[in-house]
Amino acid sequence: MPTNASSTKLLTLETLDISAAHIYPAFVFGTITYLIIVFCNLLILTTIALSKKLHKPMFILLFNLPISDIVGATAFFPHFMFSIVTQSRLISHPACITQAFLIHVYGTGNLLILSAMAYDRYIAICYPLRYNAIMSPHNVIKIIFFIWFMNVSIMFALFMLHARFKICRTNIVDLYCNNPSLVKLACGDTTVNNYYGLATIVFIQGGPLSIMIYTYAQILRTCVMTNQPDARRKAIQTCGTHLVVFLILQINTAFTLIAHRIERVSPNLRRILGLSVLVFPPFLDPIIYGLKVTELKQNIIIFLKRNICSIKF
Repeated sequence: MPTNASSTKLLTLETLDISAAHIYPAFVFGTITYLIIVFCNLLILTTIALSKKLHKPMFILLFNLPISDIVGATAFFPHFMFSIVTQSRLISHPACITQAFLIHVYGTGNLLILSAMAYDRYIAICYPLRYNAIMSPHNVIKIIFFIWFMNVSIMFALFMLHARFKICRTNIVDLYCNNPSLVKLACGDTTVNNYYGLATIVFIQGGPLSIMIYTYAQILRTCVMTNQPDARRKAIQTCGTHLVVFLILQINTAFTLIAHRIERVSPNLRRILGLSVLVFPPFLDPIIYGLKVTELKQNIIIFLKRNICSIKF
């Protein structure tokens, strides 16, 4: 936890450079974006929760993705919108630590959840006869528990390492708080933080990427060998959707984290990509899955029709 000295210190986030004429349009645009993110993700959550047809391993795992997306968006947007209106980029040290922790939990959670979903599709397509045994409700619960426990544990340890230091600087070099920016504020030797951060990047980025490469290679091989065109088309459509979501997050997250360690990288490019990590996945995930996964799309339409028709004007 932060020391008493650091807990009372105000930090300054990177300036937004928004002119007075664009303050309120930017605020309105940001607010609408956040409300769309929350609404669409809550729609996915509610549909899966209330539709018994969707109480299957694939959708139970998918259920965790909107939760993670809402955590990431809520950690970023409210303070960002507040700073646009007030034109103040100040944030307290405890608030900065909390924001950074939640944002890293969101990013890590998404990668782990998408990896679990890839494993589910791998079993469903490559070992269909064993699917119910392997992806039993008990095993699915264990997978979900493992994802969140490992996620929170790794991030808790990462941010507990900040408790050893006093703050020598107060300027955050990004538009929001994150671990690399916080490390740059610390006094003293941050070697342990840097090594643990690198190990975390390798594990969190490399692990899911390895799972995706292996599972999709096996799925592709199975799809090529199958003699059922409809099954092949459905598998490729579902996995293609999943792959697009994963690559958007993986590439942007990896570049943003590594860019902090390479001085030649443009700070503005790093900030733009860092911002895209918090905007595009939470915005696009529910839209992509809602439109491309037929079974989910059908149940969303049924849910909306049932509730809209039940409203009496």
